[in-house]
Amino acid sequence: MFRFHKTLDIVTLFHKASSPASTRVATLLKNISAKATETATEDQAKPSRPVFELNITEDPPTTDQLKTILEYVGKNKIGSVVQGASTENEALKKFRENQENFKRPVVVDWNNGKAVASDKESEILKMLEQESNNNKE
Repeated sequence: MFRFHKTLDIVTLFHKASSPASTRVATLLKNISAKATETATEDQAKPSRPVFELNITEDPPTTDQLKTILEYVGKNKIGSVVQGASTENEALKKFRENQENFKRPVVVDWNNGKAVASDKESEILKMLEQESNNNKE
């Protein structure tokens, strides 16, 4: 049976190398990505996690990316993305004033509309597992 190959989902880590929390998240995501790739090649039928393209960047997000991230995390968690902000407008203003107000690490699954602004392994795994469940046929 012929099937079109789905493009890989893109997961971005907004990273700060000097942050131990961010470094832990980078290591976690690299391990998950490597394991998913390994599992997918061994058993094409049922990978335990979806294979994704991991993008780790120390650059801050663009304003448009930040708006999207704020939408993904939800109104109650805006302060976990931009320090001292409680609304989207406040977050954008603080970000424009000083991009260091953007808290890292932030993991974004662009294809599935999810973001985690935390170094909590359980939250990141939950986000990626949700992605896995969404991709099941």
